[in-house]
Amino acid sequence: MSTYVLIHGSWHGGWCWDKVKLLLEQDGHQVIAPDLPGHGQDKTPISEITLQRFVDRVCQVLDTQTEPVILVGHSMGGIVVTQTAEYRPDKINMLVYLCAFLPRSRESLLQLAQQDNETLILPNLIINEEQGYHSVKEEAIQDVFYQDCSNEDVARAKLRLAPKEALAPVATPVQTSDDIYGSIPRIYIECLRDQTIGRSLQKQMYTATPCQQILSLNTGHSPFFSAPEALADHLVTAAAKQRQMA
Repeated sequence: MSTYVLIHGSWHGGWCWDKVKLLLEQDGHQVIAPDLPGHGQDKTPISEITLQRFVDRVCQVLDTQTEPVILVGHSMGGIVVTQTAEYRPDKINMLVYLCAFLPRSRESLLQLAQQDNETLILPNLIINEEQGYHSVKEEAIQDVFYQDCSNEDVARAKLRLAPKEALAPVATPVQTSDDIYGSIPRIYIECLRDQTIGRSLQKQMYTATPCQQILSLNTGHSPFFSAPEALADHLVTAAAKQRQMA
């Protein structure tokens, strides 16, 4: 059995993984879904939030594990797991990018997002540079994140989304090396109807940073709500295949 550490994306929290967590646990796996600083139950002020603070939180989780884990990053969580992997390679069996930003060294999320001509999120962002945050227009949240999710899941998510997301982490380039980060197996799960990270950008990223496996889900940006069974199956199957390849 495997240990999965599931890292959420912008505005979300560990709560977004609840359905997938339950399915993986029912299959006998251990699952940890922490809140990054300023998300979920964590109340860190936006002024104190940096990419390093995000990475430190994940490193703290990894340091409590006795065996290497499968580290999964969704959306913005992709930059977090990337930088974490450079610091804790011995704690990670495999990296999984779920419709996530997959940066090369010295690239930031912002640099990648500005190349996306298919996203709905950029036209619907509210940016406050003076206070260091950005948010999504209320009326656009469902179309951007949850266009194929149930009304119940959308309502639940809206109640839990952080209203503001710090700008500092998305503007900070990751710093990785081929010898360390590059030594860890990577898997990318693309979401074919994603309106947050366009399919073309997803392909561009996993082509520039090749992955051992490319898996697909015919969903929007939040398969943990719209297709939890299929997502859990992908996570389990990818891990099993990686073990065989190793």
